[in-house]
Amino acid sequence: MCCPWSKSLFLVLCLPALAAAAPSEEELFFKSVADVNDGDLRFLPEPPAKPVHHHQNRIRIDEASLATGWVKLEQCHRHLDAVPSLQIVYNAERIRNIALLSHAQVDKAWVHENTVQMEGVRASAHICIQAETRALADEGDGRFSLRNGPYMRRFLDGYYPMRVSLQVELATPQLRFDHIEPEPQAGFQVRQSPREVSYDAWFEGRLNTLIRFQRLPEQ
Repeated sequence: MCCPWSKSLFLVLCLPALAAAAPSEEELFFKSVADVNDGDLRFLPEPPAKPVHHHQNRIRIDEASLATGWVKLEQCHRHLDAVPSLQIVYNAERIRNIALLSHAQVDKAWVHENTVQMEGVRASAHICIQAETRALADEGDGRFSLRNGPYMRRFLDGYYPMRVSLQVELATPQLRFDHIEPEPQAGFQVRQSPREVSYDAWFEGRLNTLIRFQRLPEQ
């Protein structure tokens, strides 16, 4: 959450979910109050003219994931807003082995327990991490689900444009993609192959996604 009197910004992530980021003063100036999204999901058929916060995820599901629910995660936040300090907070019960991969336009970054801390975040900064997250749910009868969200870019009472992309690698021949929610549409592009499913979303408001998989019968 970001408060108008706070000098820090928080990205609270629910594996690998929520993202709240303050728009620039220029965005606030040019976007009238009447145009600010109040939280209803609206996909954007065309990307905004200027770069926006890009929440990029790569998840790897292997044989062990089917038994434990733990998957490999690589995550990047790009085009971050300039703030004196920033922290990314993960659900402590569903994250482990967080490690920094890279960062730029950030004076200092480090991992503390279930968080990633940053100081001196400048315009267009980015940071990438890797971790393990318990995100795969066994629903029985050979069905599995991967839920992500809510993703959002929120400032005060308004929601601003954001981009989220997710790539899921199926590193086991036992699992196949079944379906995804929301349905593919303009602003929410979905690709799939026998070993991978991915989406790229441009939107305002709050986005939750659900990907379902089916376990194949043993030969």
